[in-house]
Formats: sequence, C-alpha cells, structure tokens
Amino acid sequence: MNSRVIYIFVAISGFLLVAFGAFGAHVLSHLLGSEQLAWIHTGLQYQAWHTLAILGLGCATQTRRNIWFYWSAASMALGVVLFSGSLYSLALSHLRFLVFVTPMGGLFFLIGWLLMLIGALRLRNRASRHE
Repeated sequence: MNSRVIYIFVAISGFLLVAFGAFGAHVLSHLLGSEQLAWIHTGLQYQAWHTLAILGLGCATQTRRNIWFYWSAASMALGVVLFSGSLYSLALSHLRFLVFVTPMGGLFFLIGWLLMLIGALRLRNRASRHE
C-alpha cells in the first residue's frame, strides 16, 4: 500500500463517512430503532477516527519510507471495512452472523495502532543513529 493508495482509500472512506452519516441522520433515523442507530453511530465514529489516522500515515509515508506505516495503514483500512462495515450491515440487514465480523475489525484496528507504534519507534532509532 503506497501513499497514493492510502490517499485514495482516505478519500473514499471520508466521502462514504459523510454520505452515510447524512443518510443516517435524515433517512435512517425515521426507519431504524435506537439499537440499530447506535450501531451505525459507533461505526461512523470508528471510521472517522481511523480514516484520520490513515491520512496521517499517508502523510508520514510521503516524508519517510517506512514499511511499518504502510502495514499500519493497510491494517486500519481493513479494520474500517470489517468493523464499521459489519456494524452498518448489521443495522440495515439484521444478519446476526455479522456480530462475529465486528471483533475481527477491532483486532485489525489494534494491529494497525501497534504497527504504527513500531514504525514510530524505528523512526526514532534511525534518527538517533544519524546524529
């Protein structure tokens, strides 16, 4: 996943985030129950925060090549698709098996943050070697 792919994912995710948020607020709020709306709200929150994190990783890969940041962005992107996507699908379709997909998305979020930490620590080590 190079920085171009990262930016494309961020643009699509951001667009869908705003579109689905508006659709949820104006249309789905009249059609769904409070539990389903809470699932959508949670999915939107996690998608928003992780889309911003992925954007930051894209910026970081522009200035310094770091394989850990690439894998972190990929893991977080997969987390957005699995975690938020499963919550949206669960709210709209009532397919109960999707409750097993959501934690896998959460696991990919955690892996992404851990990979970002490793990448950040390796940047610090590299910088101190050149001084």
